[in-house]
Amino acid sequence: MNFRHRIVRMHPAALVLAGFLTAIAAGTLLLKLPAASQSGYIAWMDALFTATSAVCVTGLVVVDTGSHFSMFGQSIILFLIQIGGLGVMTISVGMFRWIGRMISFRQRMAMQDLLSHTPREDIFGLVKSVFLFTIAVEAVGALLLTVHWSRELPLGSAVYTAVFHSVSAFCNAGFALFSDSMTRYGGDLLLNVVMCVLIVAGGIGFPVLYDLRSWMTEGRKKRQRLSVQTRVVLLTTMVLIAGGASLFAFLERESLTASGSMSHRILAPLFQSITCRTAGFNTVDIASLKDATLAVFLFLMFFGASPGSCGGGVKTTTLALLAVFTVSRIRGRHRVNLFRKTIPVETVTRSVSLILVSLTIIGVVLFMLLLGDSASGHNLSCPRGAFLTYLFETVSAFGTVGLSMGATPELDTWGKFWIIFMMIVGRVGVLAFSYVIVGAGMSVEVEYAEENMMIG
Repeated sequence: MNFRHRIVRMHPAALVLAGFLTAIAAGTLLLKLPAASQSGYIAWMDALFTATSAVCVTGLVVVDTGSHFSMFGQSIILFLIQIGGLGVMTISVGMFRWIGRMISFRQRMAMQDLLSHTPREDIFGLVKSVFLFTIAVEAVGALLLTVHWSRELPLGSAVYTAVFHSVSAFCNAGFALFSDSMTRYGGDLLLNVVMCVLIVAGGIGFPVLYDLRSWMTEGRKKRQRLSVQTRVVLLTTMVLIAGGASLFAFLERESLTASGSMSHRILAPLFQSITCRTAGFNTVDIASLKDATLAVFLFLMFFGASPGSCGGGVKTTTLALLAVFTVSRIRGRHRVNLFRKTIPVETVTRSVSLILVSLTIIGVVLFMLLLGDSASGHNLSCPRGAFLTYLFETVSAFGTVGLSMGATPELDTWGKFWIIFMMIVGRVGVLAFSYVIVGAGMSVEVEYAEENMMIG
């Protein structure tokens, strides 16, 4: 069996994973080139970590992006971010369409899983819309950010900085050219608003954006109702943003008041509520936040963005299904209903399984990091303790968020390996990753006589 035939026969989930791993490998080799670094050298593990973080649009870094990499190296990172944000399969299908080649059924199924919640015949139309929307939004974002940075940088540098951060924000990557991320711009209205809009646009998912575009462009007579997924994503996103901002403003009220700037007191909670779900930029020092605030961040990072988006996590729709499922069972109902639609039992079961498997993976990786830390005798400089610090980094990697309490640059090879693993799992998806490892084949089930047992 030749290589091409093996590719054609691959399960869509395995095809997506193979695409991401190939992009990571290519990015690692490119970042190892002497021209990619200011000093002409970067360790293999650091190059691999950076490439993985870029392709998985995470933003965790072991070396400072702005000072360590040359413009060539930063361009490579930007290219990897764009590939990771759009999705490897989206890029490949678009290129196949451009050169006039047919894509395989497996590739079509992979695109179906990535970008649509219901079967679509116009998968090429969906991919085209993804490309055009991405280019348009990133271009507008870059233009507005150029206006901001032209006030302090030469025009050429302002354009370059604006393009880099516009792409990074829309793809929810969290890579910044400044060592303090966006902390210096905590009170800047233009930058905060533009970055927040870009992050939300990239985080609600291409299926939702496609659905909204179709809904707005169709006439009133032909206009169909928005899908359940679109309504759930929009509602859950608004609730998470408002809830996260309110909790942040309440928990960090002393530090916000001490900042002295009214704009910072208003913008910081909103910005952090939006960015901590998947983007990874920050306008406040994460390590200085209260434990209660970090707990809120852990919750938001775990659930992350929405399906079919640039972000990771178990997704907003999973959170919504879990909440409605819990309320339904408390009320004695066996089916989950949303917006006068009944959600299939299989979908609800998968959402519960997804959360359980995700928590298990996070727990295992956290244990391995703590084990490696104890074995090596390595002491973190973070005063909050190894457990909370490693938990934060692990969930941040899983949610492809990129926020850090400062531990990532201090990780040894063992720690970097586990964070790399978490970034890949978070970007590809837990269920897709499980399919690759366990297999998606149907097994014959055996049923025995029922016997009850106590729970709770």
